[in-house]
Amino acid sequence: MPRLPLAEPRDGADPAPLKLFRMVAHAETAYGPWLGYGGALLTKLELDPLLRELTILQVARQVGSHYEWVQHDPIARTVGATGEQIDAIQAGRDDDPAFDETQSLVLQTTRTTVNEGAATEDQIARLNERLGTRGVVELLLVIGNYTGIAMLIASTGLEPDPPLAG
Repeated sequence: MPRLPLAEPRDGADPAPLKLFRMVAHAETAYGPWLGYGGALLTKLELDPLLRELTILQVARQVGSHYEWVQHDPIARTVGATGEQIDAIQAGRDDDPAFDETQSLVLQTTRTTVNEGAATEDQIARLNERLGTRGVVELLLVIGNYTGIAMLIASTGLEPDPPLAG
């Protein structure tokens, strides 16, 4: 049961597809830009979609966000994540043989960023060699966005919705 009410649709509109959207809709002036930003992170980055989704699952694991995990497990599989990779993230094995070197580095960097508040200088330098500056910044934006969403979900007591897409 959410700790705050979900926003009701206006003017007979259909409700938003996720409880998260209905919660954020209370922040009326931020809602549209927030949807646009989230959409850009999911569809307009140069960052490899598989790296993006592995990152989101790592964030979900680190902060204990079952809601994010439920939504992004099928998306990760759609963009190429294997069952072995998803199991390895769930078990906390960033250096599992299921991951290539770049994927392992992304997972380690995500873990450090979430748990310590910032990636290390070495992690950023190694990521910059592999992903370029834009890729590093996009990765950090994904980590920050999904960490913030997880905090909102946990604080408002939202239970997972069925996945929107696979």
